[in-house]
Amino acid sequence: MGAPALRIGLLGCGNVGSQVARLLTEHAADLAARSGTGLELVGVAVRDLGRDRPGIDPALLTDDAAGLVDRSDVVVELMGGLEPARTLVLQAIRAGASVVTGNKALLAQHGPELFAAADAAGVDLHFEAAVAGAVPVVRGVRESLAGDRVLRVVGVVNGTTNFVLDRMTTHGVDLAAALAEAQELGYAEADPSSDVDGADAAAKIAILASLAFHTRVSLADVTRDGIREIRPADVAAAREQGHVVKLLAIAERVGDDAVAVRVHPALLPLDHPLAAVHGPFNAVVVEAEAAGRLMFYGAGAGGQQSASAVLGDVVAAARHRVLGGKSPSESAYADLRVAGPEEVRTRYLVRLRVDDRPGVLAQIAAGVAARGVSIETVRQSVGDGGAIALLTVVTHAASEEALAATARDLAELEPVQAVLSVLRVEGT
Repeated sequence: MGAPALRIGLLGCGNVGSQVARLLTEHAADLAARSGTGLELVGVAVRDLGRDRPGIDPALLTDDAAGLVDRSDVVVELMGGLEPARTLVLQAIRAGASVVTGNKALLAQHGPELFAAADAAGVDLHFEAAVAGAVPVVRGVRESLAGDRVLRVVGVVNGTTNFVLDRMTTHGVDLAAALAEAQELGYAEADPSSDVDGADAAAKIAILASLAFHTRVSLADVTRDGIREIRPADVAAAREQGHVVKLLAIAERVGDDAVAVRVHPALLPLDHPLAAVHGPFNAVVVEAEAAGRLMFYGAGAGGQQSASAVLGDVVAAARHRVLGGKSPSESAYADLRVAGPEEVRTRYLVRLRVDDRPGVLAQIAAGVAARGVSIETVRQSVGDGGAIALLTVVTHAASEEALAATARDLAELEPVQAVLSVLRVEGT
């Protein structure tokens, strides 16, 4: 006689949760064979019992989430947000249930507390779906690279912004039009602020940085800029330079004692592997000392894709309960310092509208050099009207502090009509 079936409690029945419920039922025999025991969905906690949920047995629905947690062996948290998710996850852990979550915001804000509780209770805490959907980057970084020294993690981890920037690049539309199309296709929420302002990507890179560098990195540690200020002219200037604009999430070692973590739009050369990530797809490039450069690529969002990652975690948690074992504990032994943005050196592209007359380039060069920044290339084109020129200046690596001061200085020069944009250049 085999082990008794494990009771699965599902918190949340949105796009991902409904797919998890469906796959648990449709693939029950295969999941049982892989887990070593049956997996019985014993309830689905929802906020509105009156809402129609096609494909879900109404008898499973409950608005008593706490009660469902108490009668579950594995709790799958797909509610999102910080509360009541945090309280319910802690309740599950303290009651001896393993937890699978796709809640990136919860982990970025309260990860250390949840890991400590799981260690104390001797239960699993899995979260593959919290970063890049179906792409197995969490397991890859946390387990496959556990014997290596990670140097840098850089990724396109937000499908909404990648779709928007991709449409701006390929169709020449502005941000508002591309975002409206993303909403129409279901790639963006009605309120896309979390995506457009970089908060979603920041939560994901905080999780990856914590895993890769064995250091607690919270959402508050991530420096971030979104894509609201990106204009078609910026995309066109990038193309002229042989680059494409992407919203990048980056975590990298700074010296021997620090890690810098940031999210911002940046230019990438067309031969960089992330430059070829199109539409709503996600990809993460990890550079490690021994393994070299590795790339994880795939669908970063979508109910079915994220459900795949969730069910992989459910199977792992079930195996551990049947056969023994436990998911990896939090590893924060390195305790690296989180570097400030002033410690990060990056190349920049600066676009200027200037008077078209002799001596202007010399003034620009002097203004840049005054802050210790050197120029790599300058491209000039004719602007609107015969007396106006557009300059595209690419610098050598400089600190953000130096570039901000340089941009202010340039704006005050007499022949400079406007500093149109300042964008980072990565990947070279």
